[in-house]
Amino acid sequence: MKLVTCELREGSSPKRFLGALLTDDVLVDLGAAQSTMATSGKTAVPFPGEMLAFLAAGEAALTAARAALDHARSVVDGSAVEKARAPDGRRLAWRRQEVRLLGAVPRPGKILHTSVNFRSHKEEVAKSFRAPEWQAHNWGSFHYEHPTGFLQAPSSVIGTDAEVVIPRFTKQLDYELELGVVIGKRGKYVSKEEALDHVAGYCVFNDISARDIQAREHANKVILLGKSFDTSCPLGPWLTTKDEVGDPQNLKMQLRLNGELRQDANTSDMIYGVRELVSWWSNITLEPGDVITSGAPAGVIAGSETPVWLKPGDRIEASVEKLGTLVSTIAAEPAS
Repeated sequence: MKLVTCELREGSSPKRFLGALLTDDVLVDLGAAQSTMATSGKTAVPFPGEMLAFLAAGEAALTAARAALDHARSVVDGSAVEKARAPDGRRLAWRRQEVRLLGAVPRPGKILHTSVNFRSHKEEVAKSFRAPEWQAHNWGSFHYEHPTGFLQAPSSVIGTDAEVVIPRFTKQLDYELELGVVIGKRGKYVSKEEALDHVAGYCVFNDISARDIQAREHANKVILLGKSFDTSCPLGPWLTTKDEVGDPQNLKMQLRLNGELRQDANTSDMIYGVRELVSWWSNITLEPGDVITSGAPAGVIAGSETPVWLKPGDRIEASVEKLGTLVSTIAAEPAS
């Protein structure tokens, strides 16, 4: 199941609903679909209509959502999507172009970002990060006995087809394709063997980085503004439940910039896999809706000999096998 938080484009007061993909082009309002089940004689178990509360409700909510989606499949006519209605008049389904998709988790409790966790990227930063600020680090020995990383601001999350706004304080904007791991079950000190029991599903994550600011922060042994500015965390295009993904350590990853393939990898290249990441980061209590990132493979702009940084009008397509494509457009910050 592919779960989405949708915002209706029409009207002066945008409305949100929790939905799921019926087809590539059609989204079901799960709450509206569930309300029709009672009138059709089917039993409906209420579930929350907001992503964090939905994830916190656990397996019961997932079961109810699957039932609502199956019911919608039996009553929604793909050629006349707008005609299927709930008893209160709400539409059961919408076409993708009629709604805006928010982040896979629109406002995570916390984003636990893993650093330098692909073998190819470790080699890349050791050889190619050329700014003087980066050279203070012994990147070749950047490997510890456990994952390392930092927190990112939940307020930086945006969805697919949204604009990444270049902040006025940077001249070196970069991309990084990553796997996002969405937590579905609370846990602390989780074992590697039980780690996937705490995962609700996965999404695509694009870590937009202000490299000049990041380098200065690294020199002071911190990371904050370079990774957590507004719109720096595209997350989506939806949350794919883990039952549709299978082994998270065998997923093809690709990122294209203006159609040109820049990153081409597989999650099998991760130094620490999803089980190890969930286990290690559970030293902080993990809660439903938290997001853990995988780190990025090689191919970032900062790793090139002659970096050409992101600019207004650039289009990024970040894809992970079975999870879809997260699309972002780079935009200039409006003059104040």
